[in-house]
Amino acid sequence: MITVHLRYEIDPDKLDEFTEYGRTWIRLVEKLGGDHHGYFMPSEGDSDEAFALFTFPSLAEYEAYRTTSRTDPECIAAFEFARTTKCIRRYERRFLTPVFE
Repeated sequence: MITVHLRYEIDPDKLDEFTEYGRTWIRLVEKLGGDHHGYFMPSEGDSDEAFALFTFPSLAEYEAYRTTSRTDPECIAAFEFARTTKCIRRYERRFLTPVFE
């Protein structure tokens, strides 16, 4: 199992646009075989930082998702939405392995 942790630097004046982007990707990750754990928006502290977590059963399945997302029309539209609204300034991706009791 692999969990992807995304840290976004977002435009604090475009929280509505980023929220729309996040809601879209929650559905798309689920559609393409992952389990999305949500987007986490600024509340207290930094106003330009947001996070997302989602899990795939394996790194290979995550890579298949990445490949499919490049040609899926809904994913392409979501990428374009972020690009045209400029709600995301930059992002970082980390891969984590969860530990359970």
